[in-house]
Amino acid sequence: MGFFSAIKKLWTPREADAPTSSSAAPAAVPREGAPSAPDATASGTTGAMGAQDAPWRADLARALRQSEPRLSVWLGHVLAGVDEVNEADDTLWERLRFLFAALETPEAEAEAFMADFRRWLAAMDYRHVGDFRSELQYRLALALDLEDEEDERNRLFLKLTEGLARTREQITGRIDALLASHGRIDAKFWEELEEILIMADVGFEPAMQLTGRLKERACKAGTDDPAAFRDLLREELQDIFRAPRRITAVTPPEVVLMIGVNGVGKTTTIAKLAHRARMQGKKVLIAAADTFRAAAIEQLEVWAKRVGADFHAKSAGSDPAAVAFEAMDVALAGGYDIVFVDTAGRLHTKVNLMEELHKIRRILERKHPGAPHRSILVIDATTGQNALSQTRLFNEACGVDEIVLTKLDGTAKGGIVVAVAMQFGIPITFVGLGEKMEDLRPFDGGDFALALLGVGREEGRPDAE
Repeated sequence: MGFFSAIKKLWTPREADAPTSSSAAPAAVPREGAPSAPDATASGTTGAMGAQDAPWRADLARALRQSEPRLSVWLGHVLAGVDEVNEADDTLWERLRFLFAALETPEAEAEAFMADFRRWLAAMDYRHVGDFRSELQYRLALALDLEDEEDERNRLFLKLTEGLARTREQITGRIDALLASHGRIDAKFWEELEEILIMADVGFEPAMQLTGRLKERACKAGTDDPAAFRDLLREELQDIFRAPRRITAVTPPEVVLMIGVNGVGKTTTIAKLAHRARMQGKKVLIAAADTFRAAAIEQLEVWAKRVGADFHAKSAGSDPAAVAFEAMDVALAGGYDIVFVDTAGRLHTKVNLMEELHKIRRILERKHPGAPHRSILVIDATTGQNALSQTRLFNEACGVDEIVLTKLDGTAKGGIVVAVAMQFGIPITFVGLGEKMEDLRPFDGGDFALALLGVGREEGRPDAE
């Protein structure tokens, strides 16, 4: 259940202006296959909240109903009256209430969303619209289940493209030079390509493997034209990143075990994942089973408060398995939807810590059969080839179901994404593209391939001219 459980409705453009009173003309017929458009008169946006109370309501209703059915466009109209003062005040909340009412949102759910956002603004000390606009749109996209909306996809693609700028310089710039220096794809071409891939932290074995697959693809296509190479590479990368379908249904609560070495951004990743779950209307518990690292518990508690998740911990130095045991009791008794269990940053050389991880898994399974439902490994893209060894060791030691790749926006070693996907076949589910909550975004292999090669989404589509 999300904040807006009753809504997956989009406005349809209307030829006529929105009515400003209950005697206005009837709503236009929606386009075929589309949900009925919310009506300002039916949803209570006139009357108590009507044009007679504030002239801006009629103008906003008209603008919303005549606009494209896109979240960013709607939000632009809502914030238009706030941008003038460039600071969040009562006007912002009034206009957001108007938007929710027009979407026929239950009042309690709308107020819960706004109260949660206001708490976050206070915690972050944000006052100006420019500081939090993107976060507001992100939260609305999650709450309205509109993250797959084209506009949101384009926003993410732009962020991904910006984040991969340094990696793209390493790979695409050199590939451009390679294509310009060869009249045909020959043995020398493939040798130089291998060097480029290795330099971009794809790694020796994955570079050899990728080159072999590209040779086979070029052979099947019957081409040795360098002009065709970029498309061959894009298609191959999209195949590499194509994630297999999997069963996601679990008996609540879903238990997510977070693993990884210290310094990769595991704590903030837990917070960002918990934030996403909260915005999707889930009841979230974070368990602090990293009882070894100094201040780990305190840091995680601060993040839990910021994102509105509940928190369970014991004192520093406590048995991590005991934390997991008690957290499961809390989760089962409290009707939680999802539990994130933090664990100590550990290396393969720390045998006792690896054994502790096994113990935590056994405890979770004993308390809640099937748990942990997901083991997520957090790795830092800036570490390059070291990320490969971390993935291998954790996968051998305790199994890894998903990978979250952090700090992708600050590295020229983004080729590690290709290496991880090729060597282990473990889905990369999220990538970190910055420090904000909204900067942890779902990983889309097709978009990654396009952004890495500097190709627009429209250009990269199969049916694009």
